[in-house]
Amino acid sequence: MKTTVETMANGQKKVTNPCVEPCSVERGMRILGGKWKASILWHLQDGPVRFNDLARMLGGASKKMVDQRLKELESQGLVTRKVISDRPIAVSYEITEFGGTALDILTRLKEWAEEHDI
Repeated sequence: MKTTVETMANGQKKVTNPCVEPCSVERGMRILGGKWKASILWHLQDGPVRFNDLARMLGGASKKMVDQRLKELESQGLVTRKVISDRPIAVSYEITEFGGTALDILTRLKEWAEEHDI
């Protein structure tokens, strides 16, 4: 339902169908909107990527930031972590089927940004 604001005869405002909890856009942004999260998913779309390679792909993100975002994405079920070797430790990350469902949104966002020179 759409939220609307009406001005009453006495000048007061009346809200019809107010959001009493986060709307679906807000809930989606809480998952994809964190800094670097969408970029991480974007870089994982072609297959598993090792942690250091992913950090290099992101350029301006520190390894600590990449690690934090990957943990968040993993806990949300968007990526999986796989230990490749124990000594030295080597891990790779892969987008899950659920994470892959966000790629259409990210593709549209990318196209919108390019179309408007953002």
